[in-house]
Amino acid sequence: MATFAFFGLNGFVIGMWVVHIPVIEQRAGVDHATFGLLLLLLGGGAFAGMQVAGPLTDRFGPHRVVPLSAVLCTTALILPGLATNGIALGAALVALGLGNGCLDVSMNAHAVEVEHAYGRTIMSAFHAVWSVGGFLAALAGARTLTWDWSPVTTFAVSAGITLAIAAAATPALMRKTPKPAEEGPKQRRRTPGRIWWLAVIAFLLMLAEGVANDWSVLHLSTVLDAPEATAAFAYGCFAAAMTIGRLLTDPVSQRFGPVAIVRYGSAIAAVGILTASLTSSIPMALAGWTLFGIGLSGSVPQLFSAAGHADRDNAGANVSRVAGLGYLGILAGPAVVGPMTHLMPLNHTFLLIAVFCVVAVGAAGLLSPATPDAASPGTPPSPPEHREAATRRP
Repeated sequence: MATFAFFGLNGFVIGMWVVHIPVIEQRAGVDHATFGLLLLLLGGGAFAGMQVAGPLTDRFGPHRVVPLSAVLCTTALILPGLATNGIALGAALVALGLGNGCLDVSMNAHAVEVEHAYGRTIMSAFHAVWSVGGFLAALAGARTLTWDWSPVTTFAVSAGITLAIAAAATPALMRKTPKPAEEGPKQRRRTPGRIWWLAVIAFLLMLAEGVANDWSVLHLSTVLDAPEATAAFAYGCFAAAMTIGRLLTDPVSQRFGPVAIVRYGSAIAAVGILTASLTSSIPMALAGWTLFGIGLSGSVPQLFSAAGHADRDNAGANVSRVAGLGYLGILAGPAVVGPMTHLMPLNHTFLLIAVFCVVAVGAAGLLSPATPDAASPGTPPSPPEHREAATRRP
């Protein structure tokens, strides 16, 4: 429950920021082009936070890093509301991104420990609660905007609520069992090649997710001439499908394993984006974006889980590699699709995203455990002492 609380808290903070983007942009006095560049600072701060939090989580334990990261993330939320110019907003976004990146990696590393102790897959449910937190933020933010609350007031109240939740959840975080002392100097381990390949898959699939975030509404409005209210349903269908899919993924993963989730999920995503790209019907396009969300929903949590379980003593560093490269994929979505629209219609650029999904289908086998940890496809690895007992010769 504590892990769910921190995932929901993180989703709420980011959702509250997203809801207030138009107001903050106007308050800071920047145009759309400048604001787009400032968003890169948010992404850069998040990437830096992920790389810092990974090793710290492995050294000090996620139960220590998660609460500190939550404090940084929630208090940094107030800063964009105070910004009155582009420079101040840029600095605020770096701080918010840094806090978000630290919390993202540390809470996912903690989720790996919880999943290991829980005895069955639960990672997708954690990510689903992140989406629920964002949805609640959208509702709360819409209400405070109708009350004419300033962003500073809304962010301060939100920070107070989330800090209270973090304080209540912190004592329930699971302490990582300390590793027995090793003889001789400890050598720094290189990141295994398999982790980097998992990170590449995360990059491709999260780039696909970023395309849905940035271009789904524009697709319906500019390509299919849908009214603005109808076009908004494109992202709504995608986001709802992502949330529901993540809530349903864990039992499927427990039964069939993470390889099947990524392989068949990516195939469904490819069918969905092809449907949206090639159809001239608005209902079929909405169905395509819904399929796209269902297909992508369970894959990224499986990648995070596989990276963490590959080496639990270095789970934070491994998760930071996968999450960091995946986050760069989300940022790369506009950069990849935008220039291509000068050469072809927007819907035709989505064919490249379908290719990325097909690549993920072929690479899904990399999620197979490289050790004899998993007796069944969806079971997290057994503790090291159990493996030693099972392999010890008389």
